[in-house]
Amino acid sequence: MSDSLPLPIQLVWLIPLYGFSGMVLSLPWASGWIKRNGPRPAAYLNLLVTLLAVLHGSWIMRLVQQGGPQHISFPWFEVADLQLRIGFDLSLTNLAAVELVTFLSLVAQVFALGYLDKEWSLARFYALVGFFEGALAGVVLSSNLLMSYFLLEMLTLSTYLLVGFWYAQPLVVTAARDAFLTKRVGDLLLLMGVVALSAWAGSMEFSDLYRWSAEAHADGRLSSLGATLLGLGLIAGPMGKCAQFPMHLWLDEAMEGPNPASILRNSVVVTAGALVLLKVMPLLRFSPVVNTVLLVVGAISAVAGGLVALAQVDLKRAFSYSTTSYLGLVFIAIALERPSLALLLLLAHGLAKALLFMSVGSVIATTNCQDLTELSGLGSRMPATTTAYLVAAAGLVGLLPLGCFWSFGLLVQSLAPVSPLFAAVFLITNLLTAVNLTRVFRSIFLGAPHPKTRRAPEVNWLMALPMVSLTVLVLLTPLLMQRIDPVPGIADFSWIVGLLLVGSGATGVVIGTMLPLDQFWSRSRLKPLRAIQDLLAADFYTERIYRATIVAFVAGLARATDWFDQIVVNGVVNGLGRLSIDSAENLKLSVSGQLQTYVLTVIAAIVLLLSGLSWLGQAGIS
Repeated sequence: MSDSLPLPIQLVWLIPLYGFSGMVLSLPWASGWIKRNGPRPAAYLNLLVTLLAVLHGSWIMRLVQQGGPQHISFPWFEVADLQLRIGFDLSLTNLAAVELVTFLSLVAQVFALGYLDKEWSLARFYALVGFFEGALAGVVLSSNLLMSYFLLEMLTLSTYLLVGFWYAQPLVVTAARDAFLTKRVGDLLLLMGVVALSAWAGSMEFSDLYRWSAEAHADGRLSSLGATLLGLGLIAGPMGKCAQFPMHLWLDEAMEGPNPASILRNSVVVTAGALVLLKVMPLLRFSPVVNTVLLVVGAISAVAGGLVALAQVDLKRAFSYSTTSYLGLVFIAIALERPSLALLLLLAHGLAKALLFMSVGSVIATTNCQDLTELSGLGSRMPATTTAYLVAAAGLVGLLPLGCFWSFGLLVQSLAPVSPLFAAVFLITNLLTAVNLTRVFRSIFLGAPHPKTRRAPEVNWLMALPMVSLTVLVLLTPLLMQRIDPVPGIADFSWIVGLLLVGSGATGVVIGTMLPLDQFWSRSRLKPLRAIQDLLAADFYTERIYRATIVAFVAGLARATDWFDQIVVNGVVNGLGRLSIDSAENLKLSVSGQLQTYVLTVIAAIVLLLSGLSWLGQAGIS
């Protein structure tokens, strides 16, 4: 580290520690050591340190804009020839992502003060959010693959704890377990890739890994099979974090956790996973198989996620599948080497999706219900929530001039000449998202009020303030995107692409408006339509397929292993034990107790031993 760097840049390591310090500061209240003044001081302390993280990151971002990107590293562990360092890459991209993480964490924490105002374990929630925020900030800034993996493991743990926050409910415990185990599959495969790279490259710094990868490819040191296996291992971790097919089921189950945690999970957690994929992509470009896998996974996740969302009657699940769908588009952009456009899409999606889940949380907090068949007529009763939903929806479907319009337009324009099929995937996803957003809007905000919505008031100011602030920020997304990477004007993609993009969104709105909604029947009365609806509602029966194949195989293997252990291994061991006991019982019958017999036996043994040694000696001489 250079002492000539400005002090805020030298202290960049504090940004992840702000979140972790919030966790530590919350422990006295979370553990019950301090009971007199309730859990709110823990929330205020977390808000303070998160605000410091936002301000510190903004200061560093301004300095980097003036002086250019910086790299800082600190020695962590040194023994013999092993030297491990903690490194930070300070580029505008990373710092913008850190600002996204810390700012959304700040507004989600303010939102949680209103959403969880009567929660007895409020301090524990804020401690977990601090842990969550620290790990996210570290993943974004880390310049070391090993440290990134370590922090991703912390994210997996924090997801488990936040999803299982209301652990007294059996369904919540099951959801937390399934989310943890699903993400562990991706983490385990990523660990295999990390171990292989540490043995081959001798360094975990991304810059060193890039050089090694280029040299290994040029020299032929890495076979095509090795490159493919390495690449599949490295992309498995981001696939799990971004809830991509076939490891997408955890995000749906994670909706059992508190809504403020869902705000972060659907906006910045998936963004962090995509950023890790961006960092490892230079290591994967030499394997066409890995690139094909990314494209297939992204396309399936984008289209299937959009379709499955259409059949969900649970309010939060309807938009969790939308997150899977949009991250599939990001995977396609990364695989087709459009990293800057992928980053713009991540930023626009993260802000709009966070605002969408705030409006969803406001509805749930007011009505204590998240079943679309029981919600209606909230538009006139919750104007701030309705406005937030409309702005978030417009930001997601790419309505001019909001963020996703530029991202989608530039991506479609860039991909149409070389990959028209994947350009069509973007338009189809935009259409499906518009259908889903319109369907949910009609179900919640339009129509006659139902018993659960007849007296629903607007949310309290602690929830309304961050929601309104984020509404303004989503409207200003194009200006934020220009600060990170100048966004071309409308003239930089053809009017045909603009019309296609607007047309796909408008078509989706029309279809969503014409869909028949029966507020008292979650399933259609028409059998063919009901079969399709059940197929989509059950996520193409993915869970049943897993249980019938992978889970059944693992369970059968476990039963076979148990049988082998009980019958074969224990049988051999127990048989030897019985043989020893029986031999001892038989030998004790030959004991006479006469001393002359024992002496004769010893003498005979000595004579036989000496005779054998003498014979061996004569045989060796001859």
